[in-house]
Amino acid sequence: MSVAYERQADVMPVESSKSGISWGPILGGAVAATGITLILLLVGSGVGLTMVSPWSGESSSAATVGVTAAIWLVVVQWLSSALGGYLTGRLRTKWAAAHTDEVFFRDTAHGFLSWAVATVFVAGFLASSLTSLAGAGASAVGTIASGATMAGGAAAASSSGPDLSTSYFTDALLRPQRQTTDRAREDSGAAIAEISRILLQGAKNGSIPDQDKTYIASIIAARTGLTEADARSRVDTVLKQIDDAKTAAQSAADKARKASATTAMLGSLSLLVGAFIAAAAAALGGRQRDEQEDLVAIGRSRI
Repeated sequence: MSVAYERQADVMPVESSKSGISWGPILGGAVAATGITLILLLVGSGVGLTMVSPWSGESSSAATVGVTAAIWLVVVQWLSSALGGYLTGRLRTKWAAAHTDEVFFRDTAHGFLSWAVATVFVAGFLASSLTSLAGAGASAVGTIASGATMAGGAAAASSSGPDLSTSYFTDALLRPQRQTTDRAREDSGAAIAEISRILLQGAKNGSIPDQDKTYIASIIAARTGLTEADARSRVDTVLKQIDDAKTAAQSAADKARKASATTAMLGSLSLLVGAFIAAAAAALGGRQRDEQEDLVAIGRSRI
């Protein structure tokens, strides 16, 4: 019984007390990848600045600049991941007692961890930079808002008019039945303010009622000397321009949304490919390291 137990103990491998992860090579590869990333980003920024110019006709199109920047960011991600993973694999010590498959797994795991640490470093650096920019912008906005609040308070103190939310309905109650040329010229500022409130109410509701359009046309006819038909035509033309501008703004917002979604998808895909490259580069570096150590061991044995 004791002999069988001793033989079983001899056959069963003893678990190593040493961890299978080496943080030194991982951190070294991550630092190298982070440094290369920052250098390449600065190079890309310099190249990007050469593509834009304040002079008309001398700058590349926005689409060209955007596509070039996206391609360069992908190249930066892949190059830094390859370098960091390779250094991680070459700098680790040889696992003499581990199986070949286990060595391959550990190398790829070390490369992946090196990529993850470098990504966290770069993300933290970019987040810190964006936070600083956002803080400066918020300070500027706060200063402007403070000035606007003071100006608004002064204006409110000097004016006893109704609130803007009820001004449109107050105007509708006090709206005269017929506009005259003399009254329109005397109340020029009041007419401009009233038309502005009508347009704001129309923008809020999504459309301007026909009676409001007719009233605006009457004010324009009284001030400009146009006929009612010409004044109404001018109102319709201006309102169409406003609708076209609104449609263009919505189209631009939709394009920006689609571009942001595409950028997010491509960015995530690039990160996944970068992780794979780092793992493969670490496996390659570890294999070359083991081959070199094997050659050195063979040479010493021959001597």
